[in-house]
Amino acid sequence: MSDYRSISSTISELDDYFFRTLALNTPEGLLTIDKDSQIVFANPAIEDILGYTPSELVGSSTLEIIPDRLQPIYERQLEAYIETGERNISWDGIELPAVHKDGHEIPVSISVFEHDYKGNRLFTGTFRDISRRKEREERLQAKNERLMEFASVLSHDLQNPVNIAQGYATELMADLDRDELDEIMDALTRIQELHGNMLTLTKPEGENNSFENVSLDDIASQSWRWVDTKDATLVVTDDVQPIRANETQFKSLLENLFNNAVEHGGPHTTVEVGSLESGSGFYIEDDGPGIPDDKQEVIFDHGYTTHPDGTGLGLSIVEQVASAHGWAIELGACEDGARFEFHLE
Repeated sequence: MSDYRSISSTISELDDYFFRTLALNTPEGLLTIDKDSQIVFANPAIEDILGYTPSELVGSSTLEIIPDRLQPIYERQLEAYIETGERNISWDGIELPAVHKDGHEIPVSISVFEHDYKGNRLFTGTFRDISRRKEREERLQAKNERLMEFASVLSHDLQNPVNIAQGYATELMADLDRDELDEIMDALTRIQELHGNMLTLTKPEGENNSFENVSLDDIASQSWRWVDTKDATLVVTDDVQPIRANETQFKSLLENLFNNAVEHGGPHTTVEVGSLESGSGFYIEDDGPGIPDDKQEVIFDHGYTTHPDGTGLGLSIVEQVASAHGWAIELGACEDGARFEFHLE
């Protein structure tokens, strides 16, 4: 408490020169306007964002840096706030286009606060140029749109041969009593599930998921069946609890983890599925060679693989499914092999 009082007392004794120096040297752009929307202060950093020197902005109207199409909205909202004191939108981190001195628009993030100076009602905004972030978002959006288009085309091309194969298998099952035909039908059904899963995962976030309580024991056993496990062993501990998940996506997550464990651990690998001690999730653990420390940051990257025949998609899919469920993944500590922990809360 004594340190706080000392610091507070020191700050209260600082003069205007100190705070002006801070404002002039901050890397963020600062603009202060009065209630008539006239600019009364601008710091040097604003030139890096808008191209105007402070002297070019001070004394001019804020409308100079607002696109024509937004000026009527801005004027109405400022006038309404001056009269009523009620805010229609948050003033923290507003993302808007601003007009650069050369005429092009720049996306900026603005945080505004109101204050009084010598009886004058003022509003100061901190400006950040978010052009690079917006460019990344646009590239990601374009990439997602291409992915959705690809998934749609692949879906159409995949569904037709699967339907034909199911038709022929159904006819054969009417004449032949063979266990192999049941296996074929199950495999074709699984292909349809994976096809639906692929389409679901390429949808925008928020359109993907219908969740239900599923048995971790049952889903793990079903998923193990669809992996070329050779002589590997699956162990599901007795303490596992039901998981609220999208069943098809959850199967895909487990299948990819099981396949990854056997692929890297060999044909005699043991894979264990159990509940975390905290009760807040589950883990998948194997007794294979484990993950080197210098590779743990990149194993979920799309396309990353250390196996000569690997695609680099398995763990990327695992992370995507976990993210769609709101689960956090951690690499847990174990004596041998790899341990993936999924925290559901």
